Amino acid sequence: MLEFLADQQFWVGLGQIILVNIVLSGDNAVVIALAARSLPAHQQKRAVFWGSGAAVVMRILLTIVAVEILKLAYLKLVGAVLLLWIAVQLLLPEDADGEHLASSSSMVAAIRTILIADLVMSLDNVIAVAAAAKGSLTLLIIGLALSIPLVIFGSTLLLKLMDRFPIIVTVGAGLLGWVAGEMAVTDPAIGAWVSANAAWLHYAAPAVGTIAVIAVGRLLARRAERTEAAAHELVDLAPQDEHTKAPR
Repeated sequence: MLEFLADQQFWVGLGQIILVNIVLSGDNAVVIALAARSLPAHQQKRAVFWGSGAAVVMRILLTIVAVEILKLAYLKLVGAVLLLWIAVQLLLPEDADGEHLASSSSMVAAIRTILIADLVMSLDNVIAVAAAAKGSLTLLIIGLALSIPLVIFGSTLLLKLMDRFPIIVTVGAGLLGWVAGEMAVTDPAIGAWVSANAAWLHYAAPAVGTIAVIAVGRLLARRAERTEAAAHELVDLAPQDEHTKAPR
C-alpha cells in the first residue's frame, strides 16, 4: 500500500515540488504579511496560519484543474486587474473604523484578502507544481502540504521586518504590481500576439504595473490621510465653537 515510499522517483518528484514551492511562494508570503500586518499581535499568527493553510488547499484544488483553467481567454487579464486593485488597497493607511481592506483589522478580512490574492497569483504557479507532480495526486498533496510551514515562516519573518522597515510594505505592493503585469501579457487572448509582435511587453508591463501600484497607492494614501486629518480638526474645533458662542 505504501510502496510509493520506496520509489526513488517519488522522492525526486517530492523534492522538485518542495523546491518549486519555495521559489513560487515568495509572492504569497508577501501578500500574507501585508494583509496581516495591522492585526493585533495575537491575531497575526492565527491569520498567517489559517491564511497559509487555506491558500495551499485552494492551490491543490486549482492544480487538479490547472490545464483547463489556464486555457480560458481573458481569465489572466481579469486576474491581473484584481491583483492590481488588491496591491493598491494594501498600501492604504489604516482608517478609524477599520473597514479598509488595507488595515485588515478583522482576521476574517485578512484571510479573505490572502485567499483572493493567492487565487489570482496561483494561476501560473499551479502549472509548475502540476508538472513536477507528473500526474501523481498523492505526490502533489504531500508536496504542497509540506510547503505550508515554508510559507508561514516567510510570512512571519516579513511581518517582523515590516515593523522595523516600513518601506518593505511599498516594495511588497510593488511586487504584486509586477506579478499582475506579467500575468496580463501571458493571457491566452493576447499572449501569442505579444510574443510574436511585442515581446518587450514582457518587461514593460510588469514595470508599469509596479509603478502604477506604488503611484496610485501613495496618491490615495495621501488623500485618505488629509481627509482623516481634516475630520480630526473639525472634531477638535467643535467644543471650542460651543464655548465661544455668545449667550442670548
